[in-house]
Amino acid sequence: MNTTYPNQKPGLFTAIAVMTLTSGVINLFWGFIASATALGTFVGIVCLPITILPTILGIFEIIFAAKLLSAQPEPVKPSQSLAVFQILTFLMGNIFSMVVGILTLIFYNDISVKEYFSKINSVQISMPFESKVEPIPVQQPEVLPVREEPVLPELIEEPVKPKRIRKIAGK
Repeated sequence: MNTTYPNQKPGLFTAIAVMTLTSGVINLFWGFIASATALGTFVGIVCLPITILPTILGIFEIIFAAKLLSAQPEPVKPSQSLAVFQILTFLMGNIFSMVVGILTLIFYNDISVKEYFSKINSVQISMPFESKVEPIPVQQPEVLPVREEPVLPELIEEPVKPKRIRKIAGK
């Protein structure tokens, strides 16, 4: 049952945006703390690229949430890949982001959220002024009539009968 007004965002859509923004901020700090901790040991310096991953995910989450929360809805599709990466952050020990990823995937399957995503993605950009552009007529090449010659029926010749050779009985 869709209880939203025509221009209002569904509640689950707003929940996705807020949870993604919160998860993005947490992942950003989580990545900074993990990277700073990793710099304390030699093994940590070798593993530094792995500790930066939550920071990168946090940046992408914040950008995606900003698009969802903007007052003027931007054409944006649901990001299942972002939700999967949120779920995979449990490998780094971030349980909150994992829960957000699971809830986001569940909320993407709601009918009102699907309808709202399809509505904002089908928005066509309208021109601020109406321009009446008439199509330029394409000049057709002049077609000359082709003189058709009458088709004459083929003359059928009768087959020539072979001549009979008379045989003489005595020879």
